[in-house]
Amino acid sequence: MDGTLYSVITGTGSYIPTNRIRNEDFLKNEFYDKDGIKLDKTNQEIIDKFFEITTIAERRYANDNLVTSDIAYYAAVEALDSAKIDKEELDYIIVAQNFGDTRKDLNRMDAVPSLASRVKHKLEIKNPDTIAYDLLFGCPGWLQASIQADYLIRSGDARKVLVIGADILSRVSDPHDRDSMLYADGAGATVFEAIKSNTPTGILAHKTQSDTLLYSKMLYMGESYNPDIKDKEDIFLKMNGRKLYQYAIEKVPQLIKECLRKSNTDLSEIKKALIHQANGKMDDAILKRLFNQHNMADAPEGIMPMTISWLGNSSVATIPTLLDLILRDKLEPHKISKGDALIFASVGAGMNINAMIYKM
Repeated sequence: MDGTLYSVITGTGSYIPTNRIRNEDFLKNEFYDKDGIKLDKTNQEIIDKFFEITTIAERRYANDNLVTSDIAYYAAVEALDSAKIDKEELDYIIVAQNFGDTRKDLNRMDAVPSLASRVKHKLEIKNPDTIAYDLLFGCPGWLQASIQADYLIRSGDARKVLVIGADILSRVSDPHDRDSMLYADGAGATVFEAIKSNTPTGILAHKTQSDTLLYSKMLYMGESYNPDIKDKEDIFLKMNGRKLYQYAIEKVPQLIKECLRKSNTDLSEIKKALIHQANGKMDDAILKRLFNQHNMADAPEGIMPMTISWLGNSSVATIPTLLDLILRDKLEPHKISKGDALIFASVGAGMNINAMIYKM
């Protein structure tokens, strides 16, 4: 077939854990600040303020017997079934993750062999030419792995690539840090295939930045804020929330703007913006600034589907899960139709930011 080679999503899947953790479940926690001083507000006040700032009311945690490669596998099975392809035909399996297979009783990172290798094993793929590897890129990991899939497909090195984003953040969050209420568990998967087309389709353009000189430590691993357990060896995910918020609303809209220009797409053509969700108010601010930069006063209603209020921040799983829910008609009233132009964008540890323009 004549035409240009494009990377097209032909299948999606996700795994949403069944354990619903509501904000009220944190009433029993003891919260401290970074200096090890117990917060002087009641837990109800802390929770109420948290909800006001983030819009998160609940999140999902994985069952105790599951690890990240398990839930990545569940999402992969759905994606492969959706794509209706033979798993032995996969050229690559890329798993975006950040903490390996942490256990309920031990939060050490276990990533040897790679989670991608473990998923390939669970899928019982015999083909040695199916290359499996992991990508550590913070919350933008699934999107960056999708960008790598695009490079592999356009180079002619791959025809079919399975990209998975999976994390269990509940096991690396400090129960004595109020930011622990942000984090959730989950997995999302997509199958990309090489498609030749005479009209633009699939991935049209992407853009990535790693802003490390000044911003590399806005997310980091550190000891618990509870001074009574500082002698333990476990380390937990920490963040500078205020600075990260300001960074995201300044940098992400600009990167999306550059990506739109690169793809010759006008913002008015965009039907949906699927943006990583770490904070509902932050995403609202990102969208508002993006439209202001294009001299458009208001974003169209419903352009940015949200799941953060009930799924929390599931890191690399957020965007692929969001896409899967919409395509399976599980996030009414949101729909994605053939020919729709989409924005994908994310920001996270690094600091890494990326954006992609995609046409269905």
